[in-house]
Amino acid sequence: MVGLIVLWPGGAPAHERSGVGFDQEVQHGKVTRVEELPCASLNAGDTGTCQQTTVEVTTGKDHGRTFTEVVHPAQLRHYDVGEEVVLTYAPNAPEELQYMVVDVDRSAPMALLTGIFALAVLAVGRWRGLTALLALAISFAVLSLFILPAILHGSDPLLVAVVGASAIMLVALYLCHGLSARTSVAVLGTLVSLVLIGVLGSVFTDWAQLTGNTSEETGLIHDLYPKIEIRGVLLAGFIIGSLGVLDDVTVTQTSAVWELKQADPTMSARRLYRAGLRIGRDHIASTVNTLVLAYAGAALPLLLLFSVPQRSVWTVTTSELVSEEIARTLVGSIGLVASVPVTTILAALLAAADHPATGTGRRRKARA
Repeated sequence: MVGLIVLWPGGAPAHERSGVGFDQEVQHGKVTRVEELPCASLNAGDTGTCQQTTVEVTTGKDHGRTFTEVVHPAQLRHYDVGEEVVLTYAPNAPEELQYMVVDVDRSAPMALLTGIFALAVLAVGRWRGLTALLALAISFAVLSLFILPAILHGSDPLLVAVVGASAIMLVALYLCHGLSARTSVAVLGTLVSLVLIGVLGSVFTDWAQLTGNTSEETGLIHDLYPKIEIRGVLLAGFIIGSLGVLDDVTVTQTSAVWELKQADPTMSARRLYRAGLRIGRDHIASTVNTLVLAYAGAALPLLLLFSVPQRSVWTVTTSELVSEEIARTLVGSIGLVASVPVTTILAALLAAADHPATGTGRRRKARA
């Protein structure tokens, strides 16, 4: 709470450059006509056949206005009649250039997919499913209202990520699993692992000289907001990317220890720790593989670099572009591995001390 109050940004700041496309008004349109014409007749500068697309503006003050765009043969996206599109509006541009198609309008399919996801969660999870959806909504709110604007305001991205991830963790765990000692153990285990990931990420990104400025997006962000520390954004990604899997590991380990204690109330903290750790080893094996595959799926274009025959695998692996993803995966995996013994020992100590007195315990109290 203190971190949120101190670092609260109060909205995203204005960037230091104008006219780069981010300040343009967004409108919606609809493709009303598509003609296949020779590119030469459209002065498109290409050979072959181009599409001349007529688009009608469907929102804003120019509702009903039409304009045309040329789609070149090399462009991956082509349009069909009736397709909904997203437009940008530049009022200061010449009239024929004020509107431009920038993307397809995916509102309908994405809304339907979101609805199916919510119904599936509610149907299977019921009350827990509802709390999980509320926690997910709050997580997005923290990300969009705090983490992203605070980084844009120039706050330390690593500190912002730790504070924001901690807030998400507290809300998600307590909302989904209730206010209990069991949940608090999972919270402590997750927090310790997040701090460890932050420390390891900071040490190794500095040692390996990973700048984080390896894509057009990061370069543009630094151009718009020079105060942002791009390497800090890389570290923030380490924290946020590992949070979801960490929650799963710590909650599972804590629940396993509590269930072991309920099954055998005579188990000591040592026995609980050993039994819980045996369960955790199986969990580690599957979870680390899950994290690696998740990052591999997100970085699939990078993995294609391994197929370039002119460069050795080691050269590609140690390049900054690929090393960032490897460091992200390994640092997150180390945090996951560490969360198992940390959470298990905390759960074992608390579960051993917090249980109904057994017959053996009552005899010991009587002798005392």
